Amino acid sequence: MIRRTRKAAEPPVSGAAIQAAEHEAARRRILDQAEAERTPVDVPTPTDAVQVGRRGGRRSAR
Repeated sequence: MIRRTRKAAEPPVSGAAIQAAEHEAARRRILDQAEAERTPVDVPTPTDAVQVGRRGGRRSAR
């Protein structure tokens, strides 16, 4: 005789709960992508090199 085990009864999931889970997953993907594309503050960008004058100082905006 083969016994079948019963799965734990899962509560029914509402449409609102599914939508909220999808929304949270999308939010996390966007934040992860933004973090991956972020430029650290201490890394100089090409525009920083252009703004340095002949004397080694930064140009002032007039």
